[in-house]
Amino acid sequence: MNVLRRVPRLSPAAYRRITFVTALLLAVIIVTGGAVRLTGSGLGCPDWPNCDPGHLTPRSASDINAMVEFLNRVFTTLVSIAVGIAVIGSLLRTPRRRDLTWLSLGLVAGFIAQAVLGGLVVLYKLQPQFVMAHFLVSLVLLGNAIVLHRRAGQPPGPARLRVAPAVQQAGFAMLVSISIVAIAGTVVTASGPHGGDAHAKRFSFLIPQVAEIHGTTVVVFLGLVLLTFWLLRRTRAPLEDQRRLGLVLIVACAQAAIGYIQYFNGIPALLVGFHIAGATAVFAAVLHFYLHLFEREPATVTARVPVEPALTPA
Repeated sequence: MNVLRRVPRLSPAAYRRITFVTALLLAVIIVTGGAVRLTGSGLGCPDWPNCDPGHLTPRSASDINAMVEFLNRVFTTLVSIAVGIAVIGSLLRTPRRRDLTWLSLGLVAGFIAQAVLGGLVVLYKLQPQFVMAHFLVSLVLLGNAIVLHRRAGQPPGPARLRVAPAVQQAGFAMLVSISIVAIAGTVVTASGPHGGDAHAKRFSFLIPQVAEIHGTTVVVFLGLVLLTFWLLRRTRAPLEDQRRLGLVLIVACAQAAIGYIQYFNGIPALLVGFHIAGATAVFAAVLHFYLHLFEREPATVTARVPVEPALTPA
């Protein structure tokens, strides 16, 4: 009993801060992973999990590409620690909640999938299919962390829609649409010049063609954002929901502008890096908006009242 009493406990507020840091790190590592590719450092460490065969670290600190890739792997280790703390924190949280534990374990599953994909990316010399999957799973992992953060700040009761059903349906369509935009964007990137290494294999699609498809998906997404905005106004939804969607619109317009500027200027690496960060921000903003369309009420426990047996005449 004394041992159990010494086990530290976490308050709900403290655990929510942990989930915020975890989500933030998972967003940052998407951008740092893009930096590895954009600097041509995708094969800076030609082995995995070691950097060089028989060496965990680069053989020479002057090898810039090797150092960039190695530092990204070090940052990945920090993210793995944050994920582990999120899992342990869900077990130490008072009161403990099963939904938070399962969501935190989802982070572990996603992180393992990312580690495997990262190894395949290196072992198969930056094959575009593996690079695409690596980025898309990163977004799924970030989405899991955002849901965990949101749920950690809510009561454990059932979800209740706090806006009109039409708004929720439009919000879900936005979430599907931004996912399609991300997939189309990875195809454009896998067909472009920034493969992570000068000899990396690329898709044979013509950039103008795949960029046009990607641009069409962006236009559809922006149309859904405007439709959702109109529905929010028409149904007199809470002002905070309109502000959240306004943030989505601002970030999405900035992201679209960066995309067009980079396309008409020869796809410079720096702008591509901003575009990767923008894609991460737009996805997070859309999911954040959608999750706030619901609220949860505290779970109610119905007490059982003993029933006195009926008296029967003697």
